[in-house]
Amino acid sequence: MQNGLAISGDYMSAASFLGIAGSIAVYGFDGFFYSIGFLASYVIVQYIIAEPLHNLGRYTMADAVAVRFGEKRLRGFIAVNNMMITVFYMIAQLVGAGWLIHLLFGLETSLAIVLVGSLMTIYVTFGGMLATSWVQIVKSILLVSSTFIVSLIVLARFDWDLLGLFASMKQATPLQERFLMAGNMFDQPLDMLSFNMALVLGTAGLPHIIARFYTVRDPLTVRASVKTATFTIGIFYAMTIFLGFGAAAFVDWSVLSERVDLAAPLLASALGGEFLMAFVSAVAFATILAVISGLVLTASSAFAHDVYSSIFRSGQATEAQQMRVAKLSAIVVGMASIVLALGAQKLNVAFLVSFAFAVAASANLPVLLFTLFWRKFNTYGAMSSIAAGLISSLLLMAIGPNVMDPEAGWIRAEAIFPLKHPGIVSIPIGFAGGIIGTVLSGKASSTGQFKKMQAIAHVAPDEIRTRELG
Repeated sequence: MQNGLAISGDYMSAASFLGIAGSIAVYGFDGFFYSIGFLASYVIVQYIIAEPLHNLGRYTMADAVAVRFGEKRLRGFIAVNNMMITVFYMIAQLVGAGWLIHLLFGLETSLAIVLVGSLMTIYVTFGGMLATSWVQIVKSILLVSSTFIVSLIVLARFDWDLLGLFASMKQATPLQERFLMAGNMFDQPLDMLSFNMALVLGTAGLPHIIARFYTVRDPLTVRASVKTATFTIGIFYAMTIFLGFGAAAFVDWSVLSERVDLAAPLLASALGGEFLMAFVSAVAFATILAVISGLVLTASSAFAHDVYSSIFRSGQATEAQQMRVAKLSAIVVGMASIVLALGAQKLNVAFLVSFAFAVAASANLPVLLFTLFWRKFNTYGAMSSIAAGLISSLLLMAIGPNVMDPEAGWIRAEAIFPLKHPGIVSIPIGFAGGIIGTVLSGKASSTGQFKKMQAIAHVAPDEIRTRELG
């Protein structure tokens, strides 16, 4: 249960509490796609990824792949890719923190981003996995509790009439009746499909979620962890409807449309005054800090274990040396994320997280699935899959509408790629890269190594029970 709550704490980020509530309030039905996608993704995690990865790995995703492929370069590819995903995910948390502190204390968002990023980098450097896990557990309980309280207040304002709440949304915003229909945020069906593909497939490739599978003793506990996490996350995402609808009904539209990411604190202020806003903001702040700590820990562990120990020291580094390098890399990752977040202050945090999901689904998921289930898959296929998925995701985002926009983009020009979300193109490219790299290399994968990996990865729960009973 502890690990399940920690997983849900890692997963319910600033995008969940701040970005989704705001997206539902402003865009209506389309905003709820975030909640649906985030929750549905755990089906893949539960039935395909969780137990095999636990059986194969010790610390990181690269450990699991290395059971079949011992190539050092592949470890490096995986580590760099995972650190990039982590940084993108972390940018979203820092941007959310900046806006939240700006609302509470009036500080400039840039200063707030620097303060929060520095604080959590120091915390992870000295606290490690145990401290991070308990922050996640406490934060998960607080987040679900505070969301439940606000949801009850919203329902009470509508005399506990759920149908009346939905009906009132037709007059609450400028969207009118279109509020409950699709197409307000996604003007192209392909963009909506691309977005949902990234959310549903991306969770299975997120490095900070994968790392949680290695903190328990056996596959049975992994399965219980994912069930607990899915149940907790499901309750929370169901309540985001009330947060979004409540914000649309009770927060001034002109304020809400300018501060989409602050919908939950603004709703709390409208419903319960300064006290409730302070409580909700504190929970949101704890949410951001907890997720940042988990992300920094994951990135620093990947560098220390997969790059420094496995590549530079050929697996001969001591625990003390790895710990020292992990702390130094935590500082570097924290500083890099702060710098990038300062340039991304105007972007919606939910979009930033959805892009991290797109990279995870394009670069990590193909490698994991091919490693577990394709006998002919080899090292060259794995490296080409990661490179194809990562490069295509970054390139399509760079030339897409979120970066290139004549009025509000980082680059003031017409977008070359028409879709805001690259997943529908980059995910197939990632899978195709693995297939093409494997075929063109002309080198067969070891059948014996594949069978050995399968035997380790797919241990039946009954066999685990038999071993435990002696």
